[in-house]
Amino acid sequence: MTTISPPITTSFLAPSTESMPLSPPETLISPLLSSKTASDDSSKDPVPVPKDLDDLVRLLHIELGTSGLACEGVDVERVKTLMANYTSNQQDWQKYALFDKSRYTRNLVDDGNGKFNLMILAWPETTGSAIHDHAGSHCVMKILDGELQETQYYWPDKIVNDTENTDSGMGSDNSDNEEKPKPMTVKRETTMHRDDVAYMSDSIGLHRVANPLKTAGSLSLHLYTPPYDYCKTFNERSSKARSSGKCVFYSAKGQKLESCPSAAYLKCSLTADSK
Repeated sequence: MTTISPPITTSFLAPSTESMPLSPPETLISPLLSSKTASDDSSKDPVPVPKDLDDLVRLLHIELGTSGLACEGVDVERVKTLMANYTSNQQDWQKYALFDKSRYTRNLVDDGNGKFNLMILAWPETTGSAIHDHAGSHCVMKILDGELQETQYYWPDKIVNDTENTDSGMGSDNSDNEEKPKPMTVKRETTMHRDDVAYMSDSIGLHRVANPLKTAGSLSLHLYTPPYDYCKTFNERSSKARSSGKCVFYSAKGQKLESCPSAAYLKCSLTADSK
């Protein structure tokens, strides 16, 4: 397996959300699938095996139809299995493997006609996201190269907004005159390798994703449906929530976007600050 080392670049990306759930959703168990091992309901048509990344995009358009996973007629398990059935191939995703030397980047593969976003995230060594929700969106994540560590958290018992309105990562804890802050509670940790697939949504909880490798970058394929522009990030020490900046892409269809200046990217990024 060829592991990609991140090239040195100068700009960056971001995710976020203005809306906050009224109450923490109930938690469920997040499934982890391996390529070719996920089963589907035998009473339905077999889940196809994409021949390449372009074919996966085509099949996702068919499976998700005009409404995405929010539609009652769409089977989440079939979509997860479809992602698992795609075998990572460097020739497919090489043009999307655009790294920033210090932050992870979001590289758009397909906009799903406004019903979903399919993107490749490029994770330099030892970088990761902040703890965040998904603004009501479904997320299916597949490892293309390297490895990633997902840490899931329970929703806080009480959601308290931080005094700041944006978050660049871990957040700050300015609570001297307030009720003693409560740290986030870890639900589970999972290390994912090439071709592993996981599913995440707000009904499961919150999570953070990071590249634990010290000498190599990692790549992951993410399906978000419906797409979202903002999400909430959470301070691990105090559980306080902030709205992250508006999502932007580092590149689209393999072309780096000049409209993603480094300063704006760093301000809006979900990337966790170094400790």
